[in-house]
Amino acid sequence: MNYFKDKETFKKKFKNRVEMTYAIPFEKSNSYQQYVALGELVKEYIAYDWIETNNKVSDKRQVYYFSMEFLMGRMITNNLMNAGLYDVTKEAFEDLGLDINEIEHMESDAGLGNGGLGRLAACFLDSAAALKMPVHGNCIRYRYGFFKQSIENGYQVEYPDHWLKDIHVWEVRRQEESVEVPFYGHIEIEVDSNGKLRVNHKNAEYVKAVPYDVPIIGYNNGVVNTLRLWNTEPSDKYHNMGGTFEYHKKLRQISEMLYPNDDTDEGKILRLKQQYLFSAAGVNAILRKHKAEFGTLKNLDKYAVFHINDTHPTLIIPELMRVLVDEERFEWEDAWKITKNCVAYTNHTILAEALEKWPIRLFQPLLPRIYTITEEIHRRFEIEVKEKYGEHASEVYEMSILKDGQIHMANLAIVGSFSVNGVAALHTDILKSITMKTFNDFYPHKFNNKTNGITHRRWLLQSNPELVSLLNDTIGSDWIRKPEQLEKVLKYKDDKNFKKRYEDMKLARKTHLAGMIERQIGVKLDPHSIFDIHVKRLHEYKRQLMNALHIMYLYNELKENPELRRNFHPQSFIFGAKSAPTYYFAKKIIKLINTIQDKVNNDPEISKFIKVAFVEDYNVTYAESIMPAADISEQISTASKEASGTGNMKFMMNGAITLGTMDGANVEIHDLVGKNNIIIFGLSAKEVTEFENNNNYNPMEIYNNNPKLRRVIDQLTNGFFEKVNKNEFEEIKKSLLERDQYFILKDFDSYKNAQAKANTAYQDRETWIEKTIINTAKSGFFSTDRTISEYNKDIWKLKELK
Repeated sequence: MNYFKDKETFKKKFKNRVEMTYAIPFEKSNSYQQYVALGELVKEYIAYDWIETNNKVSDKRQVYYFSMEFLMGRMITNNLMNAGLYDVTKEAFEDLGLDINEIEHMESDAGLGNGGLGRLAACFLDSAAALKMPVHGNCIRYRYGFFKQSIENGYQVEYPDHWLKDIHVWEVRRQEESVEVPFYGHIEIEVDSNGKLRVNHKNAEYVKAVPYDVPIIGYNNGVVNTLRLWNTEPSDKYHNMGGTFEYHKKLRQISEMLYPNDDTDEGKILRLKQQYLFSAAGVNAILRKHKAEFGTLKNLDKYAVFHINDTHPTLIIPELMRVLVDEERFEWEDAWKITKNCVAYTNHTILAEALEKWPIRLFQPLLPRIYTITEEIHRRFEIEVKEKYGEHASEVYEMSILKDGQIHMANLAIVGSFSVNGVAALHTDILKSITMKTFNDFYPHKFNNKTNGITHRRWLLQSNPELVSLLNDTIGSDWIRKPEQLEKVLKYKDDKNFKKRYEDMKLARKTHLAGMIERQIGVKLDPHSIFDIHVKRLHEYKRQLMNALHIMYLYNELKENPELRRNFHPQSFIFGAKSAPTYYFAKKIIKLINTIQDKVNNDPEISKFIKVAFVEDYNVTYAESIMPAADISEQISTASKEASGTGNMKFMMNGAITLGTMDGANVEIHDLVGKNNIIIFGLSAKEVTEFENNNNYNPMEIYNNNPKLRRVIDQLTNGFFEKVNKNEFEEIKKSLLERDQYFILKDFDSYKNAQAKANTAYQDRETWIEKTIINTAKSGFFSTDRTISEYNKDIWKLKELK
């Protein structure tokens, strides 16, 4: 029965479901109970489509997208919209006196990610389902998310993010598809009756991986793909392992939290367990299903692509080899050909220190058979490299999978895949010409670019109702399915009525965000001020510190130059960021920003002109209110360090002007909107690389010759911040003057001038609004609908589900 066919039918069924589930009169039910009932009804509504989609894809080429993160955010609104149920639900709730927004907020943000990596993966799933492509996710069902952030006395304090403490209404447990995953033990090799080697894994410690499936609903098209989350439970072989408390504790840890601290050997082993568990469980479940369908794995590469999102799932490669060689008895060469033709790899970093490496001394005992297979992959590849370059060529060392007592996961991912892609044009160029040049020379056709994207259905359709209304009234609603049609608004950039409504939209979104911030942290922002927003994972290369130093500089200038205030438009600097719990320096930057916030906001003279707000616990749900409210989008990473970025795209889509370096996808934004509709500053990637290679950058020289910047740096430790110890920020000052690894001092004046340019430009309201409209119009390029289509054309080659 279609419970959503009309408002009256839905109201009756909804009330009945609440009462039958909780055995209470509907009038006494609370918002959480109403949320659960709604979620169950939506899941029932799409169940037949889910079944039908699974039936349709059984004999088609499919993509299995493996990622340690899927930052899904709340799913209730997205699912209602994609299933075409939002309007009837909203109308029914209004009749019942219920607030749909309040009920939506009963859902926790799924704690399956931390930053751009996980958000990209989530956007990919949304777009793939919308485009009727069979793409399914694989991840771990973490009981705890990254962490809940609280700011206490200016410091970040972490609390557990127990997002699964209540019902996760969307998931379906698939006990019957569980997989036993082995750790430790040892390998014994024997010769069978046919004279072939047989490998046996003895005395292993098994963990059972149990899948929980989550539906990914396509936009009004009847397609429902799957995100599979793996949970760890005691093995069915448990009686052979002593039944110890220690065993239970260790198996629970595997699916307990995202990114456990790996500063210790114990932490490194836990991360390796996580990576192997979801890789091995996913591979074995997929191969089991494939063999049941076709009776063989010889055609696996014709029907499956295992896509590795960053290096965390790289163990897919040796695990595929293990199954094909050890269990299916394939010859090595045949198994290797199938494996290489099945696996594609997306690289997300050019920072050498961020490329994953694992100590062999930990890897080998934990995964004995996987290690011997990796060792053999390394041995055979090394022979190929020596044949091409010579026995003692530098390339032999540079391209080694095993070296210096470590396993280099990116090298393994490149060698074991048929495609390697970067995530922005600049990023891919740097991969090919610098970071992985030797591999690109060796595999001249393997590397390609696929610029990241965002799902416009969440980041515009769901997040910005005023802009959606304006777009639909002006260019129609086809842009929801065809985001490139956003470009149609270009012809309205000079239309006074359109510009007025666009400006009203932005003010409405800023007013909404200002209310959220005041309720959360008590900082009152003026919606008519410039909303200058910097929301990202806290890392030195993202240069939140440079933004903070500029605010200190601006404070000094406004304090001492009353003339300056006449031509300065009030500006609100909004930050949102989490630091990794053990990243001491990043946490110091958070403390500095909050100390500046206290200083500036409590100065009655200066707070009329600038305000600072560091929002707590920045997440996907918060971002849905932040992105539409920005006037200025801070994208100020050191050139060459940011792979792509996706926050820049979300801001752009909602009409913010990018203030940034020529780094990551900022380059493509610049090319799309033109130099007059973006504010660029700072060193180029080439200049940064030259400084690094020549080792000729001297931050002390800048400090000594720039009195205004010197004053700001000295204020870090001279008592300028009366409420903190003078030595609180000594490490920050020392870092800037001794190494300034990310060229903050070098870029400071250029950044300062860019900020002044933005403030002046904002005051020419007609021209500024025209610039923002151009940004929205050009943002359709960054929809993951386009990105997924490019992946499909060049890499996956899937057929649309009919």
